[in-house]
Amino acid sequence: MGNNKMGNPFKEPLNIYLIIMGILVGVVAYYDALLGFAGVVLLMGLVFFNWYSNRSRSKKWRKYIEKYSMHIDNAARYAVFNLPVPLVVVDIEGKINWYNSKFTDLLEEKSIMGKSLGAVVGGIQLDQLQNQERQSGIKVGDRIYDIYPNMVALDEASDSELLIMLYWFDTTDYSTLKTKYEDEKPVVAMINVDNYEDVMNETKEDKIPFVTSEIEKKINLWATRMNGMIKKYQNDKYLVIFEHKYLEHLEAKRFSIVDEVREIDAGNKIPVTLSIGIGINGTTPAQLEEDAYASLELALGRGGDQAVLRKKNAFEFYGGKTKAVEKRNRVKARVIAHGFRTLVDESARVIVMGHRMPDMDSFGAAVGVYRSVINRGKEAYIVLNTVTDAILNVHENFKDNSLYRFIDSDKALELLDDDTLVVVVDTHKPSLTECPELVEQSDNVVVIDHHRRSTEFIEKAVLKYLEPYASSTSELIAELIQYMENKPKIEKEEADALLAGITVDTKNFSLKTGVRTFDAAAYLRRQGADTIRVRQLFQDDLETFIDKATIVGTAIRYRESIAISTSDISSESIQLIAAQAADDLLNIRGINASFVIAQKTDGMVIISGRSLGEVNVQVILESLGGGGHLEVAGAQFEETDVMTVKEQLIHAIDEYFEEGVVK
Repeated sequence: MGNNKMGNPFKEPLNIYLIIMGILVGVVAYYDALLGFAGVVLLMGLVFFNWYSNRSRSKKWRKYIEKYSMHIDNAARYAVFNLPVPLVVVDIEGKINWYNSKFTDLLEEKSIMGKSLGAVVGGIQLDQLQNQERQSGIKVGDRIYDIYPNMVALDEASDSELLIMLYWFDTTDYSTLKTKYEDEKPVVAMINVDNYEDVMNETKEDKIPFVTSEIEKKINLWATRMNGMIKKYQNDKYLVIFEHKYLEHLEAKRFSIVDEVREIDAGNKIPVTLSIGIGINGTTPAQLEEDAYASLELALGRGGDQAVLRKKNAFEFYGGKTKAVEKRNRVKARVIAHGFRTLVDESARVIVMGHRMPDMDSFGAAVGVYRSVINRGKEAYIVLNTVTDAILNVHENFKDNSLYRFIDSDKALELLDDDTLVVVVDTHKPSLTECPELVEQSDNVVVIDHHRRSTEFIEKAVLKYLEPYASSTSELIAELIQYMENKPKIEKEEADALLAGITVDTKNFSLKTGVRTFDAAAYLRRQGADTIRVRQLFQDDLETFIDKATIVGTAIRYRESIAISTSDISSESIQLIAAQAADDLLNIRGINASFVIAQKTDGMVIISGRSLGEVNVQVILESLGGGGHLEVAGAQFEETDVMTVKEQLIHAIDEYFEEGVVK
């Protein structure tokens, strides 16, 4: 008890009084020795009495403290042994040193002293407990617990002698309520029949009721299986609300309703396709509807025939394996053209740009937009940082013509102001444009593209023309030019560039070619485009031709119908060579899809994917971070090698065929 720092409440400050009395006795003894002697005797008696009293009171105080401490210790022991929550004490290695009765009540096994806690209770993360972090969701039997750790040092001078006291709090009721809440949260699904009008137009009148009945029957049955509420608000649009607990099953089935509707055969000549947008993140019905609409818009932008699910900040895709359906009416093209014309007329200048490492379609589309702008009497520029081998020949037709103004990114940023309109062609990803900063800093952006929409998109665009059914962006621009002027002027070099863009993306009009593709080509031909000159734009030198032949010659068959080739050719034009070699591989009998993997001189590994339509190369390469179209797609990889990328590609192909679609 010597270390007790508490004061003694029985002790009185008498010493000062005895000192004063001693001084007074000394004064008395100076004048009267006899009286002074008596005073000294009395003073000594008082000193003895004071000492004796202090000693007696100290003993009483120590006994009081000892008794109080004993009561505290007894109370602490009682509290620990009779703690209303389970308590277990383990050492730093997780071995059980002690536990109370409440803890043994949790377990079927009763003799656990000295055993590892992880062996007794599954799911324990000892390192998390050692860091004194709470561990949640530990299941013991049919109950769920949260564990709160408390580190205790047996020896303050040594960190090795540590015990961890673990307090177990039953959160089963809370977890059950949380699960019930999560399961019963509403999910909004917006369904759109992509090609409703086309299906009806191509179906005999007496068969139309059967087709519409089958569509509604399957969609209603799908909603009924989930106890959902379904509302048809247009002939081709439905709204379904169901509980979140059914979502996992839908994902496991990969939204099979899309395939079921496509299989409808009730007299319709063309298959029916659905697009579904799912919203789950909103906290209010309005936010759920907004999420569902954004997902549906993305599904439609990717060509339809798929379900898109928005999870937090990411999208997941199910389906999308079929070709995009061509829309035959030109109403949308006319509306877009008039809207674009208004934006051009309201701007002081227009800056046009395509994607980085431009190809023939990107360049041709940019030239087409440039022509439509100067036809309106406005100042125009084309952002072109690099003249790639893919556009070298066509660029020769424009570089020395003072009418065409090509600028780099720095100059474009200098010209940008509030009266500048930025037009992005052949891509909708800001990161892939020639100058991403231009998109970021401009409030007036127009996007014209034919690629299936990805999760990265120029959301702030004031005008979006995204048509994945189209063969190329050059086809879209050729249509817009016709609607922007009564008699639009277009030079033969510009017509050649646009026709070249269509030609390269359709592989000489063999892929993704619709009625409107030929209409656009016919218009360009009337404007002076020449097929011989266009063909000359694609001529290669002998070295490039040999490189392509080498890549084709080293290809292997995979899954019978897929050709995969890897290249170790070092060339500045390897990206173009790989793309052309992938095209050539499709000429091999029995090959439905091809992939060429090569490494650029800057170390980046690329994949060029091509397909005849039976295999969706876009879906395969999207799983690897790439994108594109059903028949034409690509991907790029940094800090890796060709063989590693090949292994990743094969794995993605396997998943595509085994699961039906790759996320």
